[in-house]
Amino acid sequence: MLHSHPVFDALLSGTKALSVALGFRDQATQQHADRVVGLSQALGHACQLTLAELSLLRVAATFHDVGKIGIPDRILHKPGRLDSDERQQMQLHSEIGERIVAASELDGADSAARIIRHHHEHFDGRGYPDGIAGESIPICSRIISVCDSYDAMGAARTYQNTRSHRDIMAILAEESGSKHDPAVVRAFSELIGSNPYRIA
Repeated sequence: MLHSHPVFDALLSGTKALSVALGFRDQATQQHADRVVGLSQALGHACQLTLAELSLLRVAATFHDVGKIGIPDRILHKPGRLDSDERQQMQLHSEIGERIVAASELDGADSAARIIRHHHEHFDGRGYPDGIAGESIPICSRIISVCDSYDAMGAARTYQNTRSHRDIMAILAEESGSKHDPAVVRAFSELIGSNPYRIA
């Protein structure tokens, strides 16, 4: 089900070029973003977000990784695991994404940018970039965090075999309360079985 709100519909339309640019920069990241949008919309509905929140969530999920435009190719496309310095540079993508979306200066951009900034915060306060915790993390960021993790763990990489749905759900359960909001993980667990983006 698609959810729309005039302000955020206009924001999504006005920033569409960013999505196209990301697709040219890194097609895999763009395809991942599309799946995260689908998962996030279903999870947002399950979490009983308002119409405005669902529409805002759609924008933020679409652009949650747009900051990777600013990450050097040698890091973004590195075939192996990142070292600590490379990982720190990669982590800057949430702050870069915030600045890119906010720079559009369209109505609602600041709200979407805040969600993008915080989509890698952890429920226990050990995430980045600000180390905020619990309900201080925007609900849309907490939703994207779960959907982003689920889809990313299902991706095949040179240093990581594709994980099964069952294995990913076990990891999410372990991370519930530390990395992820337990209530959001529960809602995700209830809906993912019949979701078209469920990993085999």
